[in-house]
Amino acid sequence: MSTPDQDTGQVRAAADALVAAFAEGRLDDYFAAFAPDASFVFHSTPQRLGSTAEYRALWQEWVDRDDFRILGCASTGQLIQHFGSTAVFSHDVETTVSTREGRETVHERETIVFARAADGSWPAVHEHLSARTAG
Repeated sequence: MSTPDQDTGQVRAAADALVAAFAEGRLDDYFAAFAPDASFVFHSTPQRLGSTAEYRALWQEWVDRDDFRILGCASTGQLIQHFGSTAVFSHDVETTVSTREGRETVHERETIVFARAADGSWPAVHEHLSARTAG
């Protein structure tokens, strides 16, 4: 049985790997960090996404339509909270993206819920992204 400190370290490692894969454009690694049945709520999309495959398909639409690419991502203000076999990771995110329209830096707040799997890993099972106000 793991201790809370071990769990926090494992969740931090899972979150760090997910954020690094996103920031570096390693999409296979990024999407592999999520459980297949993970759900996603983004302020920039009108609907909730009900699976990682659905999110990946939407990402491909962004690429095809807008030539969407992640140029970099910084994570600050990280907090990990444990609730039994789940953990909530929240942070502020500053992401630089490139599209046909040019470069843009967006400021957002994100919550990712991780759940301990039978093999002891911590896949992400839900992501919620919201705009961050200045201040």
